[in-house]
Amino acid sequence: MIERVVDTREYVSVLRGIAEEGKVVSLRIAGSSMSPFLAHDRDYIYFTKPDRELKRGDMVFYQRLNGQYVMHRIWKKKEGAYYIVGDAQTEIEGPVRREQIFALIIKVKRKGKILQPGSFWWEFFEHIWIRLVPVRRQLTALYSVFYRLRQSVL
Repeated sequence: MIERVVDTREYVSVLRGIAEEGKVVSLRIAGSSMSPFLAHDRDYIYFTKPDRELKRGDMVFYQRLNGQYVMHRIWKKKEGAYYIVGDAQTEIEGPVRREQIFALIIKVKRKGKILQPGSFWWEFFEHIWIRLVPVRRQLTALYSVFYRLRQSVL
């Protein structure tokens, strides 16, 4: 089997072109900024060119001014610009111009199961978790305490 190393920017650039044609593209997640919803090297996103107005909670793929490609969630829209944050983050990035956003995530494969709008975890992260940005650190710490307690009981 021949193994090839491909530059990530070039690869995503090709996928971007396919998505901008209106086709659905899949990509394995790299990085931990969308945890706990999506996990590095385990989960997949499926994205395409946005066909509607973008809103709070949408997962979008965009290109930073430095050329880096990022997939995060819209925290808010203000004066035509978007402010964006990963599910594992508390720092809001922005303003991001609409022209930088080239794809909308329409479904994901999480732990081997397809999730899309309407599923419990999709709706939880889109509508509730996005509003908890100011207290995410505390919630994560509290979860860790309960998780360790549960593990010690088992």
